[in-house]
Amino acid sequence: MPQKQRRRIKPRSIKVLARKITVNIVFLAPLEPALRLLLSHYRRQLVNYESVLAYSLLGILGGLASGLVVLAFELSIDELGSLWGIGSSGGDFESLPRWLHFALPVGGAVLLGCVYATLKPRDRETGIVHILSRMHSHYSILPWRNTCLQFIAGTFALATGQSGGREGPGVHLGGAVNSLLGQWLRLPNNSLRMLIACGTAGGISAAFQTPLAGVLFTLEVILGEYTVVSFIPVMLAAVAASTISHALSPGDSLFQLPALQLNSLLELPLIVFLGLCCGTAAAMFIRISKVAAQFPNRSVILRFSMAGMLTGLLALLVPEVLGMGNDTLSLALHGKLALSSLILIALCKLLTTAVSCGVGMPVGLIGPNLLIGACIGGVLSLSGMALNPQWVSDPTLYVVIGMGAAMGAVLNAPLAAVLAIIEMTQSLSISVAAMLAIVTATLTNSSLFKQRSAHQTALHQLKRRAPQDPLNQLLHRTSVSTTMDTRVVRVPATFPQDDLATLIDATPVWCLIHLADDDLYLVDGTDLMQWLKTVEFEDGLTDLTNASLRRWTISSIPLQATLRQAMDIMQEETSEAACIIEYSHNTGKPLLHGVITREDIEKYTLGSML
Repeated sequence: MPQKQRRRIKPRSIKVLARKITVNIVFLAPLEPALRLLLSHYRRQLVNYESVLAYSLLGILGGLASGLVVLAFELSIDELGSLWGIGSSGGDFESLPRWLHFALPVGGAVLLGCVYATLKPRDRETGIVHILSRMHSHYSILPWRNTCLQFIAGTFALATGQSGGREGPGVHLGGAVNSLLGQWLRLPNNSLRMLIACGTAGGISAAFQTPLAGVLFTLEVILGEYTVVSFIPVMLAAVAASTISHALSPGDSLFQLPALQLNSLLELPLIVFLGLCCGTAAAMFIRISKVAAQFPNRSVILRFSMAGMLTGLLALLVPEVLGMGNDTLSLALHGKLALSSLILIALCKLLTTAVSCGVGMPVGLIGPNLLIGACIGGVLSLSGMALNPQWVSDPTLYVVIGMGAAMGAVLNAPLAAVLAIIEMTQSLSISVAAMLAIVTATLTNSSLFKQRSAHQTALHQLKRRAPQDPLNQLLHRTSVSTTMDTRVVRVPATFPQDDLATLIDATPVWCLIHLADDDLYLVDGTDLMQWLKTVEFEDGLTDLTNASLRRWTISSIPLQATLRQAMDIMQEETSEAACIIEYSHNTGKPLLHGVITREDIEKYTLGSML
């Protein structure tokens, strides 16, 4: 049957289309003021963190955006990998010629290192660690350069067989595209924090089609808080992203499993031992990553090349270590791997992924740890069946529980891991066994081996602070607009007597003294007016800089800032107060909205924490 010819677009059609677009623009132009007014009203709603309805809309938009970008990322991996014969879902590296098992990861790592060498260190940061760091140190403002690098470099890394997962990049991309959207709309920074949370939940939901696990992952790992206001938008984002994933990639779920359950409670000791083994593997993974990350000053080309060389050498022995390992995970779930293969895959995947993540490659660690846990579960189930076949349940049960135990331990997110297991199997009957293994694994990693989660360990090595105590959470989610005093006016340093009556009628609490285009300092409004009533004006003018009044040193912060940002700026600039400004859309000049002092922030936090 002959193929259909591609339809050509005629010049006339282009002219008609251009005319329609022009008509639509002309028609929408009168609506621009109304749209700006509506957006301004929406920004004011987002200032209040308790505005559940406004944040719910944010959750839906964030979920849709993150779902689309994650699917685009996965499609890019598939399309690029297909150029050198890799099968669907970025897997099936095993079918490649043997020489490519070595050459592909090594060549890809060297090229990535050369690209990274041209970038500044701050522009190389990607992944969940980058998200956590920017949420606290840069108030949820994520840069577009790192986002583009994550998409392009992450696609290339996974398509060339670097040992890692797609979930870390997916979380970064989902959170970043939402942060960039919020910055473009000039939303307050406290809402950017929620947008990132919605993006990360959407990233996990779209990747695994597990919305509940995405919600718990976000609350445990990203936000570190559980409130109704945070639950609802994040849940809506997870639902929206999962819906997008189901609609655009139906039937593409990796986890099509039968109903699973324990045969007997006598298996619980083996479940505990499974959790102990997975926790030990997670601790080994984190320690190897720490060692690999101890050479940040070495050439990035050398570091990436060493990681690629390690992956390539081990791939000659165990080609299953290449890429994300989704096809190998599927084989483990369906009991198609031998005992020796499971052991080798677990050891090699642990080593290669830990080193790749440690040197800073743009890959994730969740997917590989699922595979590591699956292999450990498979080893224990096959060993148990060799001893007593009637005593051990279906090996798939141990594989699935091992996945959850490894994930919970390495992320220190036991609730997210439990829900991921339940959603994967669509069965509550294994919840007791899953919880027991996951808690055991988490305690083994954190208490027995004294390890933080993988991401917190990386932040600690980078000497980055990401505190999640209640006070910092409050400061991050509260806008300066909530507590600022709007009773402030700008007063020229050379004050005309004719303006005295107007100033008295305004009864300002604060007066911002300015000279030409420079804001000098703040004075108390009442004190200034009392001084003006006693001073003699020469030629109708008086110099306010000669007034013996208490002066507050000032900083300038944007209207979108949070209380955490205000505190940090005032501490950095050793100022006593901050002027809240917004640049005019028409003139570009700063508009003064209010004033906030250290005492205002302290009173607000004390009142809110009581």
